[in-house]
Amino acid sequence: MHIEIVECVIAADEIVAAMKAGSDGAVCVFDGIVRDNTRGRKTLHLDYEAYREMALAQMKALAAEAVARFGVRDVAVVHRLGRLLVGETSVLIVVASAHRGAAFDACRWLIDTLKKTVPIWKREQFVDGAVWADGEPFPEEMAPGGRV
Repeated sequence: MHIEIVECVIAADEIVAAMKAGSDGAVCVFDGIVRDNTRGRKTLHLDYEAYREMALAQMKALAAEAVARFGVRDVAVVHRLGRLLVGETSVLIVVASAHRGAAFDACRWLIDTLKKTVPIWKREQFVDGAVWADGEPFPEEMAPGGRV
């Protein structure tokens, strides 16, 4: 597993390449990037902060749970902190598996669970002010402890 919190550009291509193995039939990638607007407000940049030690521990636990729960071979979870500009990667999740269904399910579950449970906070700076983001609603069918 590759679990990391960084304050520099995430090396997505290298991480994806390192995750591939001969037994894999699929590698699913979620590359979360900073978009130029939220709910019609023009975004200038995002600032990410974290309770680093707890966030890393929780990210490791989520990765291990994804491997056990979905039967995937390996997982990478990398989140960036600090100021990010439009187009930059804030979070990268890579799931390697023998089968695509498990890879897709694990990847979706990982990002949704990470956003709701890991102590990483996002402050959105708009042209007309700033807010701390609440995140998106958690899909009921993918809820922690729920059915897959």
